[in-house]
Amino acid sequence: MKALELRNLSIDELKKKELELRKELFNLRFQLAKGELQNVRRIRAVRKDIARILTIITEKNRSYPQGEAPNNKKKDA
Repeated sequence: MKALELRNLSIDELKKKELELRKELFNLRFQLAKGELQNVRRIRAVRKDIARILTIITEKNRSYPQGEAPNNKKKDA
């Protein structure tokens, strides 16, 4: 899922999407343990989607402009 698509969702919708992805990840891990998983890359993709969602939720909670992170550079005193 693209970050632009996720940024258009509300925080509640993002949390629902995160929950869905966590359930999917749980099921994928079970399939992997049983040897039934066909596409192992899907686990990595789901984990990255969860991380994207959490990042966007954090951005919205801190009310940064879309796609912009705070400037972490320290000024010399």
